Amino acid sequence: MELGLVGLGKMGGNMRERIRRAGHTVIGYDRNPDLADVHSLGDLVDKLKGPRVVWIMVPAGIATQTTIEELAEVLSPGDIVVDGGNSRWTDDERHAEQLNAKGIGFVDCGVSGGVWGLENGYALMYGGAAEHVARVQPIFDALKPEGDFGAVHAGRVGAGHFAKMVHNGIEYAMMQAYAEGWELLEAVDSVTDVREVFRSWREGTVIRSWLLDLAVNALDDDEHLEKLRGYAEDSGEGRWTVEAAIDNAVPLPAITASLFARFASRQDDSPQMKMIAALRNQFGGHAVENKK
Repeated sequence: MELGLVGLGKMGGNMRERIRRAGHTVIGYDRNPDLADVHSLGDLVDKLKGPRVVWIMVPAGIATQTTIEELAEVLSPGDIVVDGGNSRWTDDERHAEQLNAKGIGFVDCGVSGGVWGLENGYALMYGGAAEHVARVQPIFDALKPEGDFGAVHAGRVGAGHFAKMVHNGIEYAMMQAYAEGWELLEAVDSVTDVREVFRSWREGTVIRSWLLDLAVNALDDDEHLEKLRGYAEDSGEGRWTVEAAIDNAVPLPAITASLFARFASRQDDSPQMKMIAALRNQFGGHAVENKK
């Protein structure tokens, strides 16, 4: 099938390649002309045969809102917009209503996979009407990992981004646990090879995971993470997860503490946040702050 893809950065560019490898046609637009196949959203729409599917991979907030507003003016009734960025789930209902007024369908899709998605596939969590999801299904199938898992129709509009938000909240807590364990191991004299302890956990333990594999990768690059400053950003979803927990009276002590730990890292050079920063760089290519 044909797909229009808006936003060809670290995630979007690799997604375009993976979809093309699956035999589909992708026409991409990006504000950087060196990355783009066309020069404007209007050109992108003109090159797609109707009914069209246009997938957005731009930063959440104003960039997504502006793109949806522009697409609403150039798309036709029966077309579908997929928001695959990290939008807040509460924005999805507003976007769906805005596009529905023009006869345009809307699907929200949380995407996980970072810089490894081209090779391994992307975990997908999508929300929307069944008929709209069915139209996009060939693209979901191209992007997802091989096998029976890795993609889910989570529910109605907003469910995909809500599921991805909770996924990222869990990720915060898991990374914090690895970081705390790593700092404690580094703090005692009796453990002489912390990196190899982490490596040994990759098989036969209940805490083995891809995050643990990435932690070992980071330690192979910089055994004691001495090159990094102990500072870690948060992308927003951790905050949204805690806010949703408050709204629904659901206790999230581990996720909330992991978010606050990142805030603390901006006041001190935290050893734990070196591991958090290293993990974020490993799975998502997020920037790190090196020691001066």
